[in-house]
Amino acid sequence: MRVLNSWVSFALGSLVALSAFGADWPQWRGDSRRDHSPDKGLLAQWPQEGPKQVWSFNNAGLGYAGFAIAKNSLFTMGLRDGQEFLIAVDASTGKELWSSSAGQKYPNGWGDGPRMTPTVDGDRVFAIGGQGLLICVEAKNGKLIWSKNLVTDLGGQLQDWGYTESPLVVGDIVICTPGGAQGTLAGLDKSSGAVRWRTSGLTDKAQYSSPILIQHDGQPQVVQLVMNRFFGVSPKDGSVLWKKDFPGRVAVIPTPIYEDGIVYVTAGYGVGCEAVRLGTNNSIAPLYSNKVMKNHHGGVVCVDGYLYGHSDGAGWVCQELKTGKEIWSHKGFGKGSVTYADGKLICLDERNGDVALVEASIQGWKELSRFKLAPLSSKRSSQGGIWPHPVVVNGRLYLRDQELLHCFNVKSP
Repeated sequence: MRVLNSWVSFALGSLVALSAFGADWPQWRGDSRRDHSPDKGLLAQWPQEGPKQVWSFNNAGLGYAGFAIAKNSLFTMGLRDGQEFLIAVDASTGKELWSSSAGQKYPNGWGDGPRMTPTVDGDRVFAIGGQGLLICVEAKNGKLIWSKNLVTDLGGQLQDWGYTESPLVVGDIVICTPGGAQGTLAGLDKSSGAVRWRTSGLTDKAQYSSPILIQHDGQPQVVQLVMNRFFGVSPKDGSVLWKKDFPGRVAVIPTPIYEDGIVYVTAGYGVGCEAVRLGTNNSIAPLYSNKVMKNHHGGVVCVDGYLYGHSDGAGWVCQELKTGKEIWSHKGFGKGSVTYADGKLICLDERNGDVALVEASIQGWKELSRFKLAPLSSKRSSQGGIWPHPVVVNGRLYLRDQELLHCFNVKSP
């Protein structure tokens, strides 16, 4: 019991450390990976021409990487001259601070380059290139501390769209999903990159989702989704706590959601969504499996027990978490990604760059404002889209299309 309590404190300390940055966004989907901005006092409506642009940066490189913001630095990834880089930018001015090599180019018909969001933990940044090179660098200058290749070092297998996962730091361990016979997940010492554990009981190939850290029944768990199952493991040793079959198809991408004892997952390509309730001793009780939410890769947010996101074929959907019931759907805005800030959804159309401000309401789609992101990249593959998800933090809205990174002021005066 002493060991367990020690590890619980360790994991909780990790969460506290992430939130200690204040109004920061230190990793994929924010400090808790729920895609909830900590901001309050944002504009209730945007000007007709859109919120005021603070700066733009036109050398972020090609690819679909998102961004983390911590201690006034923005971290992202991009392909420049055939080489992938982790890039740091001053979040106030948009000026580049440094760049660090993150492996060789990942080539793909939907667009070359990296696809993940860096993770900031204290004075270090962790990032994975499209070919599977995991690097740990100093946040202040990009100096390499260690690296591990998820394929050659950890026995993983590169999938059709490359490695897209954002690594998760829990205490002194960085967790990633190389997949393969040595174990689906890997826990690495964050100081050295040495392997601390593998999930030997699970050998699924990696997909495109990123893991989350939850607390359930007095115990930290890492929850991840792959093609044919979702599951929880102990961050201490990688032991499998529970698992549930999932009928994934082609590609499984969205990040799992945990709320009020419920684990929720969704995928596109006609798959739909599932939810289970976690019980004592890591028992699981299936709640529902349906096709209300068939989210491809734009993500889903949960607000006050309701899920919001784009569902293939249905348009934008509000779904009740505990029952899976559809509350409303709307087809007046294109497919894309979503984030939540100050009572509202910020939705980004992946095709034309429209950005909408929408009330997070179970009463229906209540659009308050809309503007078009401009300029858009001329270098994006014709098969690609505006896929990096929007981020709102410190009164700023950050959007990206390939090499073009935009920052807008959305704070109410």
